[in-house]
Amino acid sequence: MTRVLVVDDDPAIARALRINLTAQGYDVVSAADGASALRAAADRHPDVVVLDLGLPDLDGADVIAGIRGWSPVPILVLSARTDSGEKVAALDAGADDYVTKPFGMDELLARLRAAVRRGAAAAAAEPVLTLGDLTVDLQAKRVRRGSETVHLTPTEWGILEMLAEHRGKLVGQRELLRRVWGPQYEDNRHYLRVYLAQLRRKLEPDPTHPRFLRTEAGMGYRLDV
Repeated sequence: MTRVLVVDDDPAIARALRINLTAQGYDVVSAADGASALRAAADRHPDVVVLDLGLPDLDGADVIAGIRGWSPVPILVLSARTDSGEKVAALDAGADDYVTKPFGMDELLARLRAAVRRGAAAAAAEPVLTLGDLTVDLQAKRVRRGSETVHLTPTEWGILEMLAEHRGKLVGQRELLRRVWGPQYEDNRHYLRVYLAQLRRKLEPDPTHPRFLRTEAGMGYRLDV
């Protein structure tokens, strides 16, 4: 049974989510604040997290960062905050998707299923890749060059992780943007140019002649291993 950690300090929303998710066959664990959420994530090992950003003790972005420090579990933000800066901050912190309140339960369930599928695909993928002198550990979310760690931002890691899951195959620009930034950003292709350039500077032996992170002009990107 898929376990969902629901983090929301609004009792009515938490109850509605519990009822609907349980009816769909999910095992639901609830938390009403950030500290409880972090404990539940560590103790109960959920398969997906549904997280409100406006918590009474911690900002939701801090909870995301806390979970991301050790776990790749999919995180779906459910928040009344509509400002694009708030959304970008949550996604950059490591969230996988962002749903704005008020929300439709059918849409939420569809996004939840998609997040669970992505999490399962990532878990099933080969956990360690070798890119020249680099070792990419997908499970630990870590890149090393010899004994040194190569620091990637959550956004850079999100791009690399998706390309790694589909290594050798073309990943479309819109697909990458939806996965890493959210569906409302699928036309912002300049984001990809900026972040792929950053990734190449960190990972490629010669960033001007990429060996691993390949561009398919007008279509998308491919990770060659």
